[in-house]
Amino acid sequence: MVKSIKETTILKNGVKMPWLGIGVFKVKEGPELVHALKFAIKHGYRSIDTAAIYKNEEGVGQAIREGLEETGISREDLFVTSKVWNSDLGYDSTIAAFDLSLKKLGLDYLDLYLIHWPVEGKYKEAWRALETLYNQGKVRAIGVSNFKVHHLEDLMKDAEIIPMVNQVEYHPRLSQKEIQAFCREHEIQLEAWSPLMQGQLLDNPVLQEIAHAHNKTTAQIIIRWDLQNEVITIPKSTKEQRIVENASVFDFELTMDEMNRIDQLNQNHRVGPDPDHIDF
Repeated sequence: MVKSIKETTILKNGVKMPWLGIGVFKVKEGPELVHALKFAIKHGYRSIDTAAIYKNEEGVGQAIREGLEETGISREDLFVTSKVWNSDLGYDSTIAAFDLSLKKLGLDYLDLYLIHWPVEGKYKEAWRALETLYNQGKVRAIGVSNFKVHHLEDLMKDAEIIPMVNQVEYHPRLSQKEIQAFCREHEIQLEAWSPLMQGQLLDNPVLQEIAHAHNKTTAQIIIRWDLQNEVITIPKSTKEQRIVENASVFDFELTMDEMNRIDQLNQNHRVGPDPDHIDF
């Protein structure tokens, strides 16, 4: 059982990755972003997830620099993730995209770099680039995002390194049991994006009832469900109260019955695109 925000899982290559982090999808560059991330770092968050397409890597970098200075913690204490966008998939273009992300973030290395979407015919060359970056020591771990089982099987046919992480849309309406089982079998750590289904689950009666029993919010119940399913979670928020709330999930545990009830909410329903049908 994960008992604190400081706890980590150990990826296949021995690198430690925090179970809980903060995401910055759809958070624009500017003071709100910088303030939110600095607050999160002060509050104990050690994992930050961004991507080239979010167009906020410079603000994330600023927040990291200021946050480290103000708290006195070191860069090595943070776990920073970014992702290569679809239009940059390819060997040389992926390496160039990585270098640009690093420059915008103002960092010497990344902790995790992901292929953002499995664009057919492009992700294998991009993966070769990630393997190169990893072998050069520019990134501590490499992985993918939004890959289904067949994408992973295809990638692994030619890969020298198996992805260490697969970040997917994951919430009680999309419990992803097939990909979870596959990732577990191959020691690929599953990570959840949109864990709260962009707020659509917050008034679900089953979750509300479980939340009431534990004197918690529905968001806290969902995050706890993720963690007990051994799924890394990166809920997004810019509000201080929510950032605190999302991290207040370590003082209780869901019962097996409650876990099963939440599992039963699955409808294989996505709020994001289907990875088999991407045209962006």
